[in-house]
Amino acid sequence: MLVTELAPPETLAELMDRLGNVPLDRIRMIPVPGTATVDDVLRLCDREPKRLCELIDGVLVEKVMGHQESRLAARLIQALENYLDEHDIGIVSGADGPHQILEDQVRFPDVAFIGYERIPEGADPGTPVPEWIPTLAVEVISKKNTKAEMARKLRDYFEAGVELVWYVDPPTRSVRVYRSPDACVALTDADTLDGENVLPGFQVSIREWFDRALRVRPSP
Repeated sequence: MLVTELAPPETLAELMDRLGNVPLDRIRMIPVPGTATVDDVLRLCDREPKRLCELIDGVLVEKVMGHQESRLAARLIQALENYLDEHDIGIVSGADGPHQILEDQVRFPDVAFIGYERIPEGADPGTPVPEWIPTLAVEVISKKNTKAEMARKLRDYFEAGVELVWYVDPPTRSVRVYRSPDACVALTDADTLDGENVLPGFQVSIREWFDRALRVRPSP
């Protein structure tokens, strides 16, 4: 696993800049920022009310996901599971599945696909925070996500070894497909999302995905 080494921030402004200027109400102050560990991530996951907090440079940052984002992620997971029933090449996890992608980072992709080749032989399926780097990471952008936050997350994913990242934007019904932090293809709801060589043969109509995921009830 890659190790990132950064000097501790000297000011709150520097800390906020590193975190992508996320809203202050998403930053947990206990434990003190800079001292949090994977155990703290698990502690918040296991208590009531459950809180999903990503670990970023020793800081706990609460993950935000609304009802709309959850439904989009759930629908994509269903499509991926259907695909994997026919092409048994890996596993899928959802928004409450943590991944330790770097030594000091735990992320909760809204959807992740992990190819079998990335999972060690004999791996414990009950590992609470696996160190398996996703092959594909999907993030459904929420209102409280900042551009700088998502840019940092994108860099971290590729530094860790993620091959493909999809950023889903509900208001514009669009998907940004990344093969690297600087290589982006923007898709609209007139396009088809393709799994490329990561998920050979997997395709989803973006329009149909959004229509089905965000439908409140069938039309009469």
